[in-house]
Amino acid sequence: MDEVIADAVQRFTEWYHRDFNVLLTPEHLHGKRLLEAVAPDHRKPLREYLDTVGFFQDLPVMPDSQAVLRQMADRYELFIATAAMGFPLSFGEKFEWLRTHFDFIPTSHVVFCGDKSILNADYLIDDNAYNFRDFRGEGILFTSHHNVHETQYRRVNNWKEVAEMFL
Repeated sequence: MDEVIADAVQRFTEWYHRDFNVLLTPEHLHGKRLLEAVAPDHRKPLREYLDTVGFFQDLPVMPDSQAVLRQMADRYELFIATAAMGFPLSFGEKFEWLRTHFDFIPTSHVVFCGDKSILNADYLIDDNAYNFRDFRGEGILFTSHHNVHETQYRRVNNWKEVAEMFL
């Protein structure tokens, strides 16, 4: 969900700028995880954002994700999986976010998990390559600042490329 259909990086960078008056640009983040791009003494507060009420509430929707997934839902059985187990406050906000922005995906097809290897699907579109290690289907890497150097998996850079692949 995060960094595939929901733009959590934008929220991180907004809050980081608000709290530390430092603007993280795409150049700062290129090839790095967020925690690698900030000062060491800022890492703990950045991690705490994930446990803050409101962080996941109104994240921006990734461009074209709604339209492409709506078209895909006519052809495929879609599930939204999010590794939310480490952030208990995210459950309600993520669920409501999905109901607001992806209401065409049934709630029975929303999976909150900790380890995505439990998923039994043909494809998993994700921004974290480690989620593909034990996944039985094909992992498709959705480009994000932190995975630009990953070369082991098929990659899509945006939802228009997902549409080209599946529609």
